[in-house]
Amino acid sequence: MGFPELRNDRYLRALLRQDTDTTPVWIMRQAGRYLPEYRATREQAGDFLTLCKNPELACEVTLQPLRRFDLDAAILFSDILTIPDAMDLGLYFSTGEGPRFERPVRSEADVDRLFVPDPSERLRYVTDAVTLIRNELGGQVPLIGFSGSPWTLATYMIEGGGSKEYRYAKGMLYGEPKRLHRILDVTARAVAAYLNAQIEAGAQALMIFDTWGGVLSPQAYEEFSLRYMQQVLDLLDNRRDDGTVPVTLFTKGGGQWLEKIAATGCQAVGLDWTTPIDEARSRVGEKVALQGNLDPNVLYADPHTIRQQVRQLIEQFGPHNGHIFNLGHGIHQTVDPDHLKVLVDAVHEYGREIRA
Repeated sequence: MGFPELRNDRYLRALLRQDTDTTPVWIMRQAGRYLPEYRATREQAGDFLTLCKNPELACEVTLQPLRRFDLDAAILFSDILTIPDAMDLGLYFSTGEGPRFERPVRSEADVDRLFVPDPSERLRYVTDAVTLIRNELGGQVPLIGFSGSPWTLATYMIEGGGSKEYRYAKGMLYGEPKRLHRILDVTARAVAAYLNAQIEAGAQALMIFDTWGGVLSPQAYEEFSLRYMQQVLDLLDNRRDDGTVPVTLFTKGGGQWLEKIAATGCQAVGLDWTTPIDEARSRVGEKVALQGNLDPNVLYADPHTIRQQVRQLIEQFGPHNGHIFNLGHGIHQTVDPDHLKVLVDAVHEYGREIRA
């Protein structure tokens, strides 16, 4: 499959801890509700799921932030719940409640019905979007594919939606651990197949979002989250003739497990804003690149403060290879887009200064 030649490889070079002229930057949820053009496209689609499942519209919203900001990567516009949706769990979005599943997975019979969806059939709209976006980018920047982690997906599948208590998921973890392991195994195999299909379709880097790993105890994290992200990595076919398709693992609230995450063989570890980046680099920076980790709420500050915070974080990391600037989680929907432009431009400015 022939794609346009990549003109800006700053992000990919940083993932592999190679020299870059400045610090690369992209933003989690950079295609989203803080942009008026995104809101207009979503209204055109009618609802969020239709937007996700229309490759042309998914391509459009993926490209929208790149027209406004000097970002160093695009990330596929999709949702982490595409996999359980493809498992026939009945995904729907309820106003004010977020994602819900008609058929949560709790009993042995529920687990018996789980299967690994064929990405070329049930998730074809995602791979079609990846190929379309890669072509439409024209080599401007690399394209990131992604998935939720097995544990994070399992929490939604078991709870039937979002949760603050994880009553059913954690109840199964402690009361029926074998059942939970079965769910996580099939989900890990589904994630690996999905990410491999994204690579085949044109994704140049991958990210695994372990959004809810940080709610686990240390022992439970290793057994029920990290173990299955490792399984995904072991099943990935991310070695290519032109090099490795790099993988970033991001566990929100996972700062205490950085060494263990870095030992999986991933190329980069994502950080939230609760772990100092200089401390993280001293712990794992010789093994992996680091992505992060500005508090998203900094973007509510004035431009001068935003620039100060960016400079401080870049100085904390220092003039070393292997830093991808990002927020410690997704950008909030009420942020002024002009403030994000201040951040992106400041990253490149101070990234060049520190390398001078």
